[in-house]
Amino acid sequence: MLNVNDVKNANAREKAYKLFDDRGLYLLINSNGSKLWRYKYRFDRREKTLALGPYPEVSLSRARNKRDDARKLLRAEGIDPCAQRRAEKTARLVAQSNTFKAIAEEWLESGCPGSKRAKGRPSDETVRQLRLRLTKYVYPRIGSQSIADIVLNDIRAVLAPIGRCGNHETAHRVRSLCERIYRYAIATERADRNIAADLKGTLAPTETEGFSAITEAPQFGELLNAIDSYSGQPATMAALKLAPLVFVRPIELRAAEWREIDLAAKRWSIPDERMKERRPHVVPLSKQAVVIIQDLKPITGTGRYLFPCLRSPTRPLSDNTLNAAMRRLGYSKKEMTTHGFRKSASTLLHEMGFSPDEIETQLAHKRPGVAGIYNKSHLLAQRTEMMQRWANYLDELKQRK
Repeated sequence: MLNVNDVKNANAREKAYKLFDDRGLYLLINSNGSKLWRYKYRFDRREKTLALGPYPEVSLSRARNKRDDARKLLRAEGIDPCAQRRAEKTARLVAQSNTFKAIAEEWLESGCPGSKRAKGRPSDETVRQLRLRLTKYVYPRIGSQSIADIVLNDIRAVLAPIGRCGNHETAHRVRSLCERIYRYAIATERADRNIAADLKGTLAPTETEGFSAITEAPQFGELLNAIDSYSGQPATMAALKLAPLVFVRPIELRAAEWREIDLAAKRWSIPDERMKERRPHVVPLSKQAVVIIQDLKPITGTGRYLFPCLRSPTRPLSDNTLNAAMRRLGYSKKEMTTHGFRKSASTLLHEMGFSPDEIETQLAHKRPGVAGIYNKSHLLAQRTEMMQRWANYLDELKQRK
């Protein structure tokens, strides 16, 4: 039998060799100096070897205990120790793959299947936002739990702190996100019941007033002049100036990529994966919009995004950057938001006499009923004229006193 000094003083040789202890236990000393405990036994008339771990992480006494445990399985219960270890490893892997976080990440990597609106994979930015929401609110509480073991009160514990902070809309979004992940877990046979859906209708209602916007021409002109006077990071300044000219959704503006811009044709082609309705959208660019983009190109044109994040150029501006700039200009969130440029443009364009079809098409709104299915007209020529007249109108508003 071996003693502690035998194990400690065993040195490497040119070839690997073994030091035997007792009842099948031995120490394998490799030529590189590593020392590994092994248990040799016979099962079903075949010789097998079970790895018990490396020395010194596994001491001599611990190796003997592991050998004795394996012998008990073998002699008393008739179980192959190697097969038992494989079964335990499989069970651990299954348990790890069935945690809420593992399933949620799998769902994200699979393209968030089950979305009612998406026709294909969501954009990288959408996936980033969903993962950020999960990381901030959900994973710290239930991420490591098996999804089958999560109960209704666990989901309530995720949502309650969000609601207590007054972020009722966020609470609704997080509950809906959990519901979608549960649907995926049920479809992949890792959950039997969608408990997140059981909480639908139990949260405090969200605000329904819509996005704040200035819709009076004189006040809108004052806002445009304030934007022109804004001093800050160049990408933020350019995005602020471009926002009223193109009035796309904030996420579509922030994540604009240089490959989407055709300055010669004065077109901005947004791919379907970045649009809310998952349909490609063409934004005609006015002369004023082209100048803003041309001035920005020497600054950010070598990267992917027109408006990159200052801290990480591989990502677009954050959600709050433009709204924070609006606050710096002196406009509260109850007065104006970046999403509000859409409402401002819609209101003023209607007052200018443009047709609802032209305006709604430019806003990339889905047409209701049969018209939304069969009307594929993009009204590009009409919208090109409208966008230039709109830009000229904004210049006029800035000149009014």
